[in-house]
Amino acid sequence: MKQQENKKSFRVVLIKPSHYDDDGYVIQWFRSTIPSNTLATVYGLVRDMIDRKVLGDDVEITIDAYDETNTRIPINKIIREVNAADGGFVGFIGVQSNQFPRTMDMATPLRDAGIQVCIGGFHVSGCVSMLSKLPDDIQHAKDIGISLFIGEAEGKLDELFKDAYAGQLKPTYNYLVDLPDIDSAPTPFLPSQMLKRSMGAWTSFDAGRGCPFVCSFCTIINVQGRKSRRRTANDVEHILRENADQGITRFVITDDNFARNRDWEMIFDRIIKLREQDGIDIRLTLQVDTMCHKIANFIEKAGRAGTTQVFIGLESISPDNLKAAGKKQNNILEYRKMLLAWRDAGIITCAGYIIGFPGDTHERIIRDIKTIQHELPVDFLQVSYLTPLPGSADHKHLVESGGWVDPDMNKYDLNHVTSKHPTMSKEELEAAYMAAWDTYYSPEHTETIIRRAFASRIGVSKVMFMALWFGYSIKYEGLHPFEGGYIRLKFRRDRRSGMPIESPFIFYPRRIGEELYHNFKLLMLTIKYNRLLRQIKADPQSANYMDEALTPIPEDEQKPERQSAKQPETSIAD
Repeated sequence: MKQQENKKSFRVVLIKPSHYDDDGYVIQWFRSTIPSNTLATVYGLVRDMIDRKVLGDDVEITIDAYDETNTRIPINKIIREVNAADGGFVGFIGVQSNQFPRTMDMATPLRDAGIQVCIGGFHVSGCVSMLSKLPDDIQHAKDIGISLFIGEAEGKLDELFKDAYAGQLKPTYNYLVDLPDIDSAPTPFLPSQMLKRSMGAWTSFDAGRGCPFVCSFCTIINVQGRKSRRRTANDVEHILRENADQGITRFVITDDNFARNRDWEMIFDRIIKLREQDGIDIRLTLQVDTMCHKIANFIEKAGRAGTTQVFIGLESISPDNLKAAGKKQNNILEYRKMLLAWRDAGIITCAGYIIGFPGDTHERIIRDIKTIQHELPVDFLQVSYLTPLPGSADHKHLVESGGWVDPDMNKYDLNHVTSKHPTMSKEELEAAYMAAWDTYYSPEHTETIIRRAFASRIGVSKVMFMALWFGYSIKYEGLHPFEGGYIRLKFRRDRRSGMPIESPFIFYPRRIGEELYHNFKLLMLTIKYNRLLRQIKADPQSANYMDEALTPIPEDEQKPERQSAKQPETSIAD
């Protein structure tokens, strides 16, 4: 007991920030959607450091973690608790470019109170990796004494913790050229009470990092590299079992392209064993490329491993646009074959589609959306602008050539125009963007989506819910579906710096009106879609529904390519 009383305390606070909506309020929900893999990764690393007693046997490390998409950040409470400890710091985790302004609005009062602060994530790492000079926003962070963590954290946090305990955080911790192996590294983890703040109580982890492709709009290859680095099947099993023990069995594997993880088959086989022999009801969401169906057994084993949904980087159906983006791996002739293969496995498909390529016009965008509707059996399309994200080759080119890029980082969420189009004005591009969403999620095509799901025996209720969600989020909330959630939270004083705090006599009546309006619209859509679903189920011909997109295409002579775990590292990068 005496020894316990003599222990010193070190408090670590990890915050995954959200960002602001167009009115300057934090995008935050009672229940949010996609959980943060980076927060889980760093939390897992800190747990390992606690076990290893990296600050000595006489120092007790405690950790608090917050995901701002579903939790209001108690800045004053954090200041009190860190100041009450013998040491500590606040780390802003996985900060994307659109989250950097919000991060600085939280970090500034922490620094004013003397709290040590460190910021990591793709904005900092991407800018350092691609630009010869720090942007003004990152330089300002350094100027007020915020430390920058650049690169990946595995095997690198001991030094930072020891410096923080001594009260001497360095201005920069740069590990960008020292990418760690992640096999047998401490695994991602978040406690269930945090995960249950998301809809469906799921979590995420990365089974691998790095991507072999060279898409010009991508930041991943310039931060995580193009060489494949992977967790072992044992690590993945540990992640799944540890989460299952706390009641979490839904997972997003956040690899940018799981199909190019060389150990995909070993990982799938391990998950299949957990499902089929151990009875753990694991469900997965994956990200894959458009050629994954050519890998023998990939889709079949994905289904057996519990995959219910895949996100596919379709990006465009225009050969000119694909060439401009560096997406040479995309072959539009294979799209339908690939989508039908996922559909045959009973797996929902969601495809990303980008507008704003140099050759795009309003008419061409809508024509392509209609072509997708009629010829490709994709379930859901999420439209985004071609965005020069800091850390991408597109951003580097614009900055170095003196091209215009929007200086407001809050807009770099793929949902705002942030650069000039060669032929379309900002207003024309915005109109085309909304028209693309409205066209794809028209009442007629929404009915088609649900009919296809019923005929293909895909989870029709889930498809209906997602159709409702995608169509509602962009039209009524003005937010991308992946930024959506259940019951929007807005706090009057949590507004972007530089914008006035509104009077309670204005703010609260408007908030009540917004919620009544949004919930009424959501209720009406729900009633409408449920009525449609009942009609489809009651129609005896629904099971035989067929259209052009569902029509099988003849097999060509091309043989499936089997991906070998024994290929040399250079072959995938080539």
